[in-house]
Amino acid sequence: MPKLGAVTPILRIFDIAKAREFYLDFLDFEVEFEHRFDDNAPLYMGVIRDGCVLHLSEHHGDGAPGIAMRIKVEDIVALHRELIGKKYRFARPGLETTPWQTREVSVGDPFGNRLHFYEDAAG
Repeated sequence: MPKLGAVTPILRIFDIAKAREFYLDFLDFEVEFEHRFDDNAPLYMGVIRDGCVLHLSEHHGDGAPGIAMRIKVEDIVALHRELIGKKYRFARPGLETTPWQTREVSVGDPFGNRLHFYEDAAG
């Protein structure tokens, strides 16, 4: 039986400085790689935090703004505390317990994408 591996979403970005401010400074991802075909080409960048890998792309056709993704977290309370402590100008996310028995912190990036960090409510 074939086995599937990890999913790496490609998120469309339109402003490198805003992407860095959100993904690196606010969410604490680190740059794994950056690629351009030449100095005037769009940026394609991989970012990573723990086991979570995201690709950010300026390339037309690499994803559409407005997607939503769910990212499983261990210790959602600590993540919430970390994000609130950043006092990021554009997001002060709450911590919600959902009817489907998860605790979630949801944030929108500057490009219309939604990241839903979640943990099973039982812990």
